[in-house]
Amino acid sequence: MNKLLYIAISFILLFTGIINAQQIKTISKTEAITEVSSQNTLLKISEQEYLQAKADYRQTNAIFLPNITASHSGISTTNPIMAFGSKLNQAIITTADFEPSLLNQPDAITNFTTKIEFQQPLINLDGIYQRKAAKNKMNAVALKINRTQDYLAFEVEKTYMQLQLAYKAVSVIEKTLKATLENKRVATNKFKQGYLQKADILTVDVRVTEVKNQLQSAKSNIKNVSDYLALLINEKDAVIFKPTDSLTFSSFSINNNDFISENRADIKAMELASTAYLNMYKSDKMAFLPRLNAFGSYELYDAQIFQTGANGYLIGVELSWNLFEGSKRFGKAQKSKAKFEQSKLEYDQYVSESTLEFKKAKRMLLDADNKLNLTKLAMEQSKEALRIRTNRFKEGLEKVSDLLLSETLFAQKQLAYYQTIFEYNYAQAYLQFLTK
Repeated sequence: MNKLLYIAISFILLFTGIINAQQIKTISKTEAITEVSSQNTLLKISEQEYLQAKADYRQTNAIFLPNITASHSGISTTNPIMAFGSKLNQAIITTADFEPSLLNQPDAITNFTTKIEFQQPLINLDGIYQRKAAKNKMNAVALKINRTQDYLAFEVEKTYMQLQLAYKAVSVIEKTLKATLENKRVATNKFKQGYLQKADILTVDVRVTEVKNQLQSAKSNIKNVSDYLALLINEKDAVIFKPTDSLTFSSFSINNNDFISENRADIKAMELASTAYLNMYKSDKMAFLPRLNAFGSYELYDAQIFQTGANGYLIGVELSWNLFEGSKRFGKAQKSKAKFEQSKLEYDQYVSESTLEFKKAKRMLLDADNKLNLTKLAMEQSKEALRIRTNRFKEGLEKVSDLLLSETLFAQKQLAYYQTIFEYNYAQAYLQFLTK
């Protein structure tokens, strides 16, 4: 008895889990785009890339701001030079300290030093161009984020339309199944009356099975599209999305331009990246010039820890020039120049590819527009043909095979029509994405 109760409870829990796993959630296109803008993981990754680029840019503040360090050290020594110097720093030298025996063999002396040092860049031309390159990179990443947002919005819109199409397909196939079952009922009655052969009934059964399989595949497609939409908007729960509106045709005016704007976020980002390579090349060339830096320190000395019995400071300016570093700097400059030239070529190539993609998208939209009228006409004609054949079949004037053929054709034409609407709306959305 306990075993049977356990099995029953397990079955109930399993059934409940299946129901929960198949939770249906309605969603509008606007809601989906809003969700992807705030929840998408790819977008969050891009934002972290921007923070990294911003941090790299902030590091270049070092070419303007001083480098300041502080230290506190203590020593105990009998080294003649160190001992005399420590007394001198502590300002405790007396005439007796110049006794040769004390100079040669001094007593151990303890010295604690508190030291504050600074280095201030004054002229650092290569650093200035490195800073410009870092800023170019930061701005390029910011534009990349904008383009990523545009892409994700387009991807959500495309997926949403796929979801609409999937539900349309299920609706069409469900109606087809209903009609097929009705035809099976009529055919069964005619078989019982002796008007049809057994083979005709088997043919109808095959058609019913075929439509059921198509329906199952269509429902699975809804789950697949829902899973992808959930990935885009970072939905953690297992849900099946249902669009709040159905797939419909929306008109769109085509731009007659055969080019895209070079101010588009991704194209502008590539331009900034190329400028960054140019600035890095200039930085490598400026590395051949000298650098001018100021430096200084303030020191506190005492025989006791953390005391300030005596003090002193040092300040100065240094002009340094690395005259020759093997051929390292020459090779580095050549490499940065090659990277800059490569980035210019990549920019031109990307603009050309984007323009080509834009032209293809325009043709795709025109083709879908032309195809739309044809598929609509074909759907209406096949619908009328099916109506005529259905009526003739009920009167015993039509073959089962011809009826099933008309039924199959009508279903195909409906799906083709809705597929064309999807293709038109997709081409429209793609064109808007390319010209944004």
